[in-house]
Amino acid sequence: MKKLLLTISTVLTCTMVYSQTRGPVASCHPSATQQFAMLASDKKFVMAHPNPKVIHFQSSIGKAITYKTADGKSASAYEFKAKKATRTYLFVIHEYFGLNDYVKKESERLYTELGDVNVIDLDLYDGQSTADRAEAAKLMQAVKEDRAQAIIKGALAYAGPKARIATIGWCFGGGWSLQSALLAGKQAVACVMYYGMPEQNVNKLKTINCDVLGNFGNKDQWINPKVVATFEENMKTAGKKLTAYEYDADHAFANPSGPNFKNDAATEANARTLAFLKTKIK
Repeated sequence: MKKLLLTISTVLTCTMVYSQTRGPVASCHPSATQQFAMLASDKKFVMAHPNPKVIHFQSSIGKAITYKTADGKSASAYEFKAKKATRTYLFVIHEYFGLNDYVKKESERLYTELGDVNVIDLDLYDGQSTADRAEAAKLMQAVKEDRAQAIIKGALAYAGPKARIATIGWCFGGGWSLQSALLAGKQAVACVMYYGMPEQNVNKLKTINCDVLGNFGNKDQWINPKVVATFEENMKTAGKKLTAYEYDADHAFANPSGPNFKNDAATEANARTLAFLKTKIK
């Protein structure tokens, strides 16, 4: 426990140095995605992600795909192709347990409700998923930032240079949804993040090309109201638009397979998410 508190203290100290200087800091400062991955060392964080209910989902419209990645390798994904040709894509980034049937089912729902959009479930765990929370912690910690970026850049190349990119993700995927929007550059049209670690580098945030919608729980011990408030301030400083909603709920409140699921908060967040995406992708 002492080691964990020391690690968190170091992260917060480095973050403060960056926010004060608005420039590069010592190498002790981890990226936003690395900070979130470090939470897997916190037993309370792991316990807050109980083993999910296993579901079996088969889609008549979705299919597994592979594509080349920016590092010369390949990646797997799951795609729902729009019925009519469109350059609009929604990149979905999975949560803690990986790209499982629950995420695919949720993606098909988004695909159906949004209409006229290509939905691609990115797989930042490189084909691995689990229903065991301890194993999921190891998978999340094992993600290499350069590899994850290569997978995202590969998906951008697969979509094409004229594609319009929206992103969405939860927990681990919430932070990577924001990172995907940053990597998409001028192609980004919308970003939705559910209780994911925000980017703290204001200079990076200045480069985002789209508005951001954030859904957060005010009882979340990790992506807590203080973290959200800092994100709001950083986005304001960057001159970018963030609409952040905080619900009377805990981390992972939108996941029906966990004990933190809160139906009213999840329903409201989903309605706001759909309204936001429909406005931005049309």
